[in-house]
Amino acid sequence: MKKLFPTSSAGSLPKPSWLAEPEKLWSPWKLQDDQLVEGKQDALRLALQEQQQAGIDIVSDGEQTRQHFVTTFIEHLNGVDFEKRETVRIRDRYDASVPTVVGAVSRQKPVFVDDARFLRQQTTQPIKWALPGPMTMIDTLYDGHYKSREKLAWEFAKILNQEARELEAAGVDIIQFDEPAFNVFFDEVNDWGVATLEKAIEGLKCETAVHICYGYGIKANTDWKKTLGSEWRQYEEAFPKLQKSNIDLISLECHNSRVPMDLLELIRGKKVMVGAIDVATNTIETPEEVANTLRKALQFVDADKLYPCTNCGMAPLSRQVARGKLNALSAGAEIVREELSL
Repeated sequence: MKKLFPTSSAGSLPKPSWLAEPEKLWSPWKLQDDQLVEGKQDALRLALQEQQQAGIDIVSDGEQTRQHFVTTFIEHLNGVDFEKRETVRIRDRYDASVPTVVGAVSRQKPVFVDDARFLRQQTTQPIKWALPGPMTMIDTLYDGHYKSREKLAWEFAKILNQEARELEAAGVDIIQFDEPAFNVFFDEVNDWGVATLEKAIEGLKCETAVHICYGYGIKANTDWKKTLGSEWRQYEEAFPKLQKSNIDLISLECHNSRVPMDLLELIRGKKVMVGAIDVATNTIETPEEVANTLRKALQFVDADKLYPCTNCGMAPLSRQVARGKLNALSAGAEIVREELSL
């Protein structure tokens, strides 16, 4: 991107009410078979149009083609039984019934490549595609086969690399790996988490990103945030290793969080997707609020490496609120662009 402060969304956008129940995270599809395929493509077009109308520079599918940011990918893999379920603790935050790894995991065919190719056909803008990261994938399953979080993560990293290479070939400009687990399992992040992420990006020529947030604005996450105190320093644990990694962009939660902005100094030199939109509230930021978050980040991020973004995905919000937030993100970035051009 040659434009200063290119904007993007971290992930999901709300789905239309005819595709899935609105304002509900991971809502089941309302359509089936061929109608579902067509409906997803129609929703993708709408999500793209809303990003374009808001002036977003790096566009995505708004995750219209997937129900869940992790399990929709896993559903297409061998070795995971979705009928055999166990209750596990997700990111040390809440209990969930999850599928079981029953054998060697493998990918028989592309998962999102056709969807990415469809998005590429709709626009000449840079496009970003999100995949779950290896550590977050293993944290969303019960492992009855490998009996080792690290071994399973390496297997997923190899599978993700296969998918990522085909996404790149389909015309994706930035491949983003979602790793909220990096804010929880600090020893594992440094022991093998960043290494497995680098395996997932091996051989890619397109840009790569890792998205590390404090989660969607759901109760389990907001309750957890209340326990974190006046400063959220989780990023401090992973930043030194990420700064030395081959990942190009690091996507962070900043606005309305208690993350000390000076932690960004630890990743100086990396491109940083600065979360300037709070996804845990229906209140729409003003452009000036967005600009203020970006100004603070500019103390620690070089201007040509700052990418204004949302804190996380906006699937649980109404379409009207999400639209307003995208508009605010774009307008706030423009304010700071103009300030630097004076």
